[in-house]
Amino acid sequence: MNTTLRATIFAAATALVAASFVSTDTHASAPMVKKSAPGYYRIMLGDFEVTALSDGTVPLPVDKLLTNTTPEKVTKALTKYYLKSPLETSVNTYLINTGTKLVMVDTGAAGLFGPTLGNLLTNLKASGYEPEQIDEIYITHMHGDHVGGLMAGDKLAFPNAVVRGDQHDADFWLSDENMNKAAAGDKGGFQGAMASVNPYVKAGKYKSFSGNTELVPGVSALVRHGHTPGHATYVVESKGEKLELWGDLMHVAAVQFDNPAVTIKFDSDSKAAAAQRKIAYAEAARQGTLVGATHLSFPGLGRLRASGSGYIWVPINYTPIR
Repeated sequence: MNTTLRATIFAAATALVAASFVSTDTHASAPMVKKSAPGYYRIMLGDFEVTALSDGTVPLPVDKLLTNTTPEKVTKALTKYYLKSPLETSVNTYLINTGTKLVMVDTGAAGLFGPTLGNLLTNLKASGYEPEQIDEIYITHMHGDHVGGLMAGDKLAFPNAVVRGDQHDADFWLSDENMNKAAAGDKGGFQGAMASVNPYVKAGKYKSFSGNTELVPGVSALVRHGHTPGHATYVVESKGEKLELWGDLMHVAAVQFDNPAVTIKFDSDSKAAAAQRKIAYAEAARQGTLVGATHLSFPGLGRLRASGSGYIWVPINYTPIR
C-alpha cells in the first residue's frame, strides 16, 4: 500500500471515528427531570417572616365555573393573557413567623381534590419548618381546598396547633342539619369540612371568632362574608408594612381583575361576594397593600393598580432573603 493511499485511508478512518464520537455525544443527552423546585417562597414583612407554600395546582374549567359573565367573555379574557380553560390553578397557603408565634393561613386540600394537590407538608418541610412547630392555623373558609390539609390520613397534620375560623362558617359547614338539606352534589363539601375540622373540635383545638378580631399581635381577622357564610381574610402588619391574605376573594386573575363583578359558582352568596371583592380590590389599590390569595399564580403575592374600571396585577419582584 503506497504512502498516499495509506494516508488517505488513515484520514478517512480518523474522520469516521471522530464523527462517531460526535454522534454518540449528540444522542447521549440527559433524560428530562420534569420536576420543579420545592414550592415555597419567602419574604420579610417588617419584622415578620412570610412564607408562601404551594399545595400544588389543579386544572379548572373556569369558562364553565365563572358567573355573571359568559363563557365567550371568559375565553376572550384568558386569551389576552395567553391562557385557556381548563386553567392550571394554584392552591397557595401562607406561613407567618411573628418571632413569637408560627401561624399558618389555610392548609390546602390534601387528598380532597385529587392527586395534583396535597403537597403542603412536603413544601413546609422543604422550607425549613416541621408541622409540629405550627402554633395556630387560621382558616379563611371551610371549602375543601382550604381545610383538607388539616388532616394527614386519620391523624392531625398539625398536632400542636389551635385552629381558628369565623363562627358563621363553623355553624354552616359543621352542621349535620345543613348537610342533610343540601343537594346530593353539594353534600361532599360538608363531609370534607367535617372530616377535616371536627377532629380538632373533638381535641379541644378549634376556636371560633366573630367579627373583626386580633388573633395574635400583628395578625387580625377581617370579616369578608359572601364567598361562604363566614369567609374571612387575615391582615398581617409589622413595622408599618401590611399584607392581606385574601383567601377566595380572587379565583381567576386574568378575568376578575379586569372585571371584579365576575363571580364563581362556588360562592354561597354571589351578590355579597362580588361586593366584598369590589371593596377589597379598591382598598388594596388605594393603599398599596401587599396581598396574597389562594388561587393567584404561585406565590400569589403582589399589589393592585387601578386601571379604568378594573385593576392591573403587579406581582412582587423576586428578592431573595440574605
